[in-house]
Amino acid sequence: MKSNLSKFLSIFIALIAIIGAFLFIRIFITDGDDTDALNGAVGSIVTFSTILLYFAVGATLILSLLGLFRNPDNLKKTFLGVAILGIVLVFAYFLADSNVVMDSAGKILEGGEEGASSNKWVGTGIYYSVLLLLVAGAFFVLDLVKGLIKS
Repeated sequence: MKSNLSKFLSIFIALIAIIGAFLFIRIFITDGDDTDALNGAVGSIVTFSTILLYFAVGATLILSLLGLFRNPDNLKKTFLGVAILGIVLVFAYFLADSNVVMDSAGKILEGGEEGASSNKWVGTGIYYSVLLLLVAGAFFVLDLVKGLIKS
């Protein structure tokens, strides 16, 4: 069974590589002065790449979820991790403000009015990143200290 799956995957990967190579060569064959043809050639490889990205993300999500549901102990750990990330997100949301956003000339940017939800969420994203950096730094230092104590 595994041998057949390996052969199938090898053929599938070779097919994707051949299609990608064909689309890539089409870009070089296209005359640089004909912008419509060049846009079509580039557009086709971008579309192909986007489809491959969606396929890879979908396969990753499906296989990850299957692995989680097969092992309930890992599912509990995952839910705990997601819950902790949610708590950090809520904390970051309350730290963020929704003050006015101005450009370098002192004019209020479009969508940057005081109280705009986009301001609040941008601030939340910044605080969330900083909080996660602090947590990661704390665990790094803790691991470093443990390593020093053991040696």
